[in-house]
Amino acid sequence: MAEPLITVIVLNYNGRHFLKTCFDSLLKSTYPAVELLMVDNASTDDSVEYTRKNYPAVKIVESGGNIGYSAGNNLGVEKSAGKYVLLLNNDIEVTPGWLDPIIEEFEQNEDVAAVQPKIRHMLNRDEFEYAGAAGGLIDIYGFPFMRGRVFYTIEKDRGQYDSNRDLFWTSGAAMAIRKSVLDESGLLDNDFVHHMEEIDLCWRILLQGYRLRIRTDSVIYHYAGGTIKAQSFKKEYWNHRNSIFMMMKNYSSRRLWYLLPARYFLDVLVIIKSILVLDIMKIAALVRAHGWLQRNLELVLRKRHDVQQSRKVSDQALDKLMYHGSVAIDYFLRGKHTFNEIWK
Repeated sequence: MAEPLITVIVLNYNGRHFLKTCFDSLLKSTYPAVELLMVDNASTDDSVEYTRKNYPAVKIVESGGNIGYSAGNNLGVEKSAGKYVLLLNNDIEVTPGWLDPIIEEFEQNEDVAAVQPKIRHMLNRDEFEYAGAAGGLIDIYGFPFMRGRVFYTIEKDRGQYDSNRDLFWTSGAAMAIRKSVLDESGLLDNDFVHHMEEIDLCWRILLQGYRLRIRTDSVIYHYAGGTIKAQSFKKEYWNHRNSIFMMMKNYSSRRLWYLLPARYFLDVLVIIKSILVLDIMKIAALVRAHGWLQRNLELVLRKRHDVQQSRKVSDQALDKLMYHGSVAIDYFLRGKHTFNEIWK
């Protein structure tokens, strides 16, 4: 039988300096049935011209504006021809055999809706990178963490997370999705704009009863921070805003009524600590994040209604993929800095 087609969607905005490494490595992929598609978010550099001239095999979709991660990738999904789609950051280098284990996982398990590879850092190649590492989990207060990276601690890859396992979320830096599932879960939420939009999507996919997996025998390298720097006002703002946004959308009422106040309390503690150390940037980011949530409460509640109406499984069905404590308290107060110290 012919191999199923997978569309690799590379989202680009002024990433000309990353494209040669990305496309050169993609063209060396050993899996034969690949459609390459670049969605360009109105780059002002020569990304489109460079790709059209040097990589004629890459289909180019111009979005007409800088519409963000979610809307840009959604446009790519709409234009894709594959049975599977793979959302790929432009600052990534893949290895030749990276797609074969991913396709194998999908084809052998019909209930698997998304798969990610193991992601190492492009410069420090023996280390994980912070956007996906060896797969994502989350605590009940909406704080995500990964096998290989917890907050500011990034581990070296010594094979300690080489097991293939179910995840709560797969990294948006390199996320393969069974396209038919998106008809049930919906696409990425355009109102997230940046950060955690893939976690929100994964949560909605899990609520449809599907599984998410990592294949650690698929390896790629990620520069990371190519669009928004790892420590910045924007990252703090989007992460705090969107983590609460997705909690409000995806938790049942029974859990939300006590977990949401607890999460707000944790954010108050962050603000108090930031005041003590004069971290004005973090204070401003949190205040702005909570301000947006208050001003857009009607939007959030409307999206929550849609998710709750369509969900097929209970919160309890996802408990095994959630840490029933605070990863922030464990990390900052108890000194537990690695996944294996936290997840027992």
